[in-house]
Amino acid sequence: MSRNTLSILITLVVYQVVLIAIGLWAGGRTRDTADFYLGGRRLGALVAAISASASSSSAWTLLGVSGAAYTLGLPAIWLFPATILGFVVNWTWVGPRLRRLSHAEGSLTLSEVVAGDANHPLYPSILRLASLVILFSFTFYIAAQFDAAGRTFASTFGMPATASILIGGGVIVLYTLLGGFWAASVTDTVQGLLMAATALILPMVALITVGGPMALRAGLQAGAGSTALTLTGQDAPWLGLAFVLGTLGIGLGYPGQPHVVNRFMALKDESSLRHGRIIALTWAVVIYAGMILLGWCGRVLYPAVVDHEQIFFQAAGGLLPPVLAGVMIAAVLSAIMSTADSQLLVAGSAVTHDLSLAGGRAAGSLARSRAVVLAISALAIAAALYLPDAIFSRVLFAWHAMGSAFGPILLVRLTGRRLSSPALLAAMTCGFGLTVIFHFLPDAPGDIIERVVPFAAALVIAWMGRTGRAPAATGKGMP
Repeated sequence: MSRNTLSILITLVVYQVVLIAIGLWAGGRTRDTADFYLGGRRLGALVAAISASASSSSAWTLLGVSGAAYTLGLPAIWLFPATILGFVVNWTWVGPRLRRLSHAEGSLTLSEVVAGDANHPLYPSILRLASLVILFSFTFYIAAQFDAAGRTFASTFGMPATASILIGGGVIVLYTLLGGFWAASVTDTVQGLLMAATALILPMVALITVGGPMALRAGLQAGAGSTALTLTGQDAPWLGLAFVLGTLGIGLGYPGQPHVVNRFMALKDESSLRHGRIIALTWAVVIYAGMILLGWCGRVLYPAVVDHEQIFFQAAGGLLPPVLAGVMIAAVLSAIMSTADSQLLVAGSAVTHDLSLAGGRAAGSLARSRAVVLAISALAIAAALYLPDAIFSRVLFAWHAMGSAFGPILLVRLTGRRLSSPALLAAMTCGFGLTVIFHFLPDAPGDIIERVVPFAAALVIAWMGRTGRAPAATGKGMP
């Protein structure tokens, strides 16, 4: 093992030890399922903002967005408003209303919030469908994170993919089982701050190496070999419009992500929400602008990279000293872990809490919750090993499946309107089903059909299914 590789390994080992230590600390604060899934609704601004942001910005952000910017060139700029728009909607409109509604109703999961009238005969069916959507989508989503962990270890140490996935997944599962929501939120905060530092340092070093902004622009224009660069040209204006709308459609998925919006449900007060909004939006600007810039710089510096999602590792290894390269690689693992741990908790809650409610039983015990998280982890690891796919495409598929299933219903509910249970069930089925169907069709520019049409159709059904204003919140559970 070379000295450079040893330095990177030591950095990663220290980092993993810190995460496990946080898991042990958080285990002492986890006494029941409310603590395990929502941290007792005691989250402050910094932890809520950074952990929610990091949870929504998985390996897809550091590897997928930088790889997409490398592939697309200048049109990748549309990824920036697409993602920032989702953050703005979540923190300015969804967050305040969801916090008040979930506290008033005593809901622990997003499925509970969107399921509607608990006394309606369709209520159990809605909860079961919501659980199925979450388990199906998160199997692909978590598998993508484990796959990214495998690529990280393989790129750095030349390890086999199987061993890499097992090691990366094992650490995530360990601290998640130990501390539940507290462990996930605090470690996500540490990981999110590391991701932000990486998004500042590595792209700036790459830009300086290229020769500055003007040299970067000239290099991108000179190497415009990708047909993606002509999508907004005069030869095919409708293709350009479809590409832009489809890319902006990524932002539609944010309100329907259970592992992200549960942070709003866990906030302790309105002040934490206001301060968290500023922190989250600042973090998002740094992360997404940085990764797009890195992809562009990589396109100029390393024009012959075959796997475009490896451009992050190429730049870190080629531009930074070993210790800093180790920190950058730890940031990739941070992106992976900060998403996977939150998703494991939500998937576990879908089985132990939501399905118990659907069956008319009391919520599952803490021990059962941990057992379910372990089982889902094993399923996701198997999917990562035997269902290979690009991180970018697999994450976006799962993202839009959940976003179209839950987002339209949640948005209508948060307007203060009731939804009829048949319309609610139809909207969820439509949003999820159309996303799956359209996923297997040939890709349109910006994948506009898969990203926009299911959400729009489900929103129309949900809006037409309004039955009147919901009764005012009683304040039950509000601090």
